[in-house]
Amino acid sequence: MADLDAQTQTELEAAAFRTLVAHLRERTDVQNIDLMNLAGFCRNCLSKWYTAAAKEKGVDVDYEGARERVYGMPYSEWKAKHQTEATPDQAAAFKQSQHS
Repeated sequence: MADLDAQTQTELEAAAFRTLVAHLRERTDVQNIDLMNLAGFCRNCLSKWYTAAAKEKGVDVDYEGARERVYGMPYSEWKAKHQTEATPDQAAAFKQSQHS
């Protein structure tokens, strides 16, 4: 891997994060439980990580504000438009992954 200065590394990581968030906004068919079952994180996890990173920098970003940045709209709106009830298979896979 090429040696990167800290600023370039930060810029590349930020660009990758923005691309991931944009991708997740487009893929509203992918439910958070699917992400959790397959990857061990979801949109809410990204929101929590965003809030934690802001706190480390002394920036006041609350969880709901971070969720809006990740979801592209208030979470309640996203949930009403896009979230479906977990299937029994999804719920079982999630439960199993929590015990692994």
